[in-house]
Amino acid sequence: MKTKYKKISDSRAEITVTLDAEDLKKAEKKALEKLAKEIKVEGFRKGKVPTGVAKKFIPENDLNAETIDYAVRSTVVEAFQKEEKSPLVLPSVNVTKYVPGELAEYTATADIVPEVKLGDYKKLDVKKPEVKTTKKDIDGVLENIAQSFAEKKAIKRAAKKTDEVIIDFVGKKDGKEFKGGAAKDYKLVLGSETFIPGFEDGIVGHEPGDKFDLKLTFPKDYGVKDLAGAKTVFEVLLKQVNEVVKPEINDDLAKKCGPFKSLDDLKKDIEKNLTAQNEQRLMEQYKDALIKALVSKSKVPAPEILIDDQVRAVRDDMTRNAESRGMSFEDFLKANNETMESWEKQAKAIATERVKASLALQTLAVENKITVPDDIVNAKIAELRDVYKKSPEALKSLKDPNVKNDIRNRLIIEATIDFLVKANK
Repeated sequence: MKTKYKKISDSRAEITVTLDAEDLKKAEKKALEKLAKEIKVEGFRKGKVPTGVAKKFIPENDLNAETIDYAVRSTVVEAFQKEEKSPLVLPSVNVTKYVPGELAEYTATADIVPEVKLGDYKKLDVKKPEVKTTKKDIDGVLENIAQSFAEKKAIKRAAKKTDEVIIDFVGKKDGKEFKGGAAKDYKLVLGSETFIPGFEDGIVGHEPGDKFDLKLTFPKDYGVKDLAGAKTVFEVLLKQVNEVVKPEINDDLAKKCGPFKSLDDLKKDIEKNLTAQNEQRLMEQYKDALIKALVSKSKVPAPEILIDDQVRAVRDDMTRNAESRGMSFEDFLKANNETMESWEKQAKAIATERVKASLALQTLAVENKITVPDDIVNAKIAELRDVYKKSPEALKSLKDPNVKNDIRNRLIIEATIDFLVKANK
């Protein structure tokens, strides 16, 4: 087999493959073995006809067609490997010459993994963010803790902000109740901004036992299409008002939270946990910044086929999210003041970034021979088995060699990102 490489673009190639008599002889042998199993010859059971006998009964055109088909299928991947190119999809083949038993020639065209030229990944000039945990952050957590220990007391007075109310309500549009607009014994903290604007404010000032109507207009960008911008009426019964009494933030509260002797002990523990959370969050941001800088300093072509795959993946995720909220993808776009054209433009930009980042990291991994041992891959699979132990379908998928290979690739990318972080210390 001889090959001739032709570059069409940074991410597309054409390879001309020439097969000689020896190559075709091997292909014909395989073709005969296949066709011999399919024909019937008197004196032989089907599938047991010797190839030498079968050749006499197989139409020449059928044998030639099967021979060239096998010859192409068995050599096209090898041809790309010989030219050190990796096709992203099955190559498109065009047979340009075929002389049975003597010569065959075909061209194979495919999108390929493009050549990536990495910049200096050890000097990316990305500043690692400093981790800070402020007094305000700690006080915010203490406030939430106090809220969780708050006592609620039913009182006979008008409701005010910060009170918890228990209500029955029915929402109507054009005089008819709409889906999801009614509830009984619903607990609502006034000022939590749980409901649409005006609902909670409309309850303030009313006393237990009051029945009243709230005439409200839904926001124009509301997630449910039929309610977006709609004028509605909520019939409300205020059944109970609970005054929320929070405990003082002191040593006694700290002791209720765990093995803390004082408020200072609790504050130190909160600071420790917040610092760890901030470190993790800022490290992820730092890693993202390093990857963007790596791509920026490198030459990374982005094949359209990979970009299109990413756009489809993004759309599928958004469609599932929209459906979980009772919306179509188109409704979701309208609710966010997006058109299909503007969304596709934005999605393509995001997809391009992802593709370039993936290719740059893969190249970095190959150039630095970054691998992941089998024991780490197997440990990750064991961890996933434990996570999905109640899902037979997920457990079955973990036995698929392709899934195992995907897990290995993800672990290699994670290891490569860690390598990038160390290289820029």
